[in-house]
Amino acid sequence: MIFDPALRWFVLWPLLINIMVFCGMVYWASLQFSHWMNALTSWLPHWLSFMTYLIWPLFALGMVSAIFFTFTIVGNFIASPFNALLSEKVQVMEGASLPEMALKDWIIIVPKSLGRELKKLFYYLPRALILLILSFIPVINLISPLLWFAFNGWMLTIQYCDYAADNKSIPFKQMTTLLKKNSPTAWGFGLMVNLMMLVPLVNLLIIPAAVVGGTLLWERRVELSTRG
Repeated sequence: MIFDPALRWFVLWPLLINIMVFCGMVYWASLQFSHWMNALTSWLPHWLSFMTYLIWPLFALGMVSAIFFTFTIVGNFIASPFNALLSEKVQVMEGASLPEMALKDWIIIVPKSLGRELKKLFYYLPRALILLILSFIPVINLISPLLWFAFNGWMLTIQYCDYAADNKSIPFKQMTTLLKKNSPTAWGFGLMVNLMMLVPLVNLLIIPAAVVGGTLLWERRVELSTRG
């Protein structure tokens, strides 16, 4: 659906924003890489200087992972008003009934969307902190990568289904409750998005695609289950 002419401009704006954010972060990180690398290896004694060649790829991999993770948060935060409009357009195409929008409603859509993103962040942080603590516990830390992957999948489900819920003025807490009632399907969607997020360049296009997919999931599965 992201290639549908009716959605072209609604897809293009968040895509351009995410590309600019991503390129800006990569450019800034590339300028800082040598400085950070020197600071990281400066404490090594001369006889361990060979470890620089071991640290370099690990540090580079860690930095790339951090860039992709941060890009997802920042990109979604900045593009949230455009993602909400894209979701709304998909809902209209699906025949959904949405609240009427007056001029004053359009004026407040940007702060409203950003406020909703902050709610997601506050939902994420305490749970991420618990997972971080568990990552240092012996035995449990062996499966911590899987726990993080599953948790991020759930958060991506919330991220991309919430636009449709918010367009219908459904409170954030009620939205998460409805998703939990459809957790197998909802979680499966988030895990697939999480996999695609790990693919460089594809993760730029996957964001508008995930907005469309999350909206369809909400309209065709989650809301229908409440009526049934």
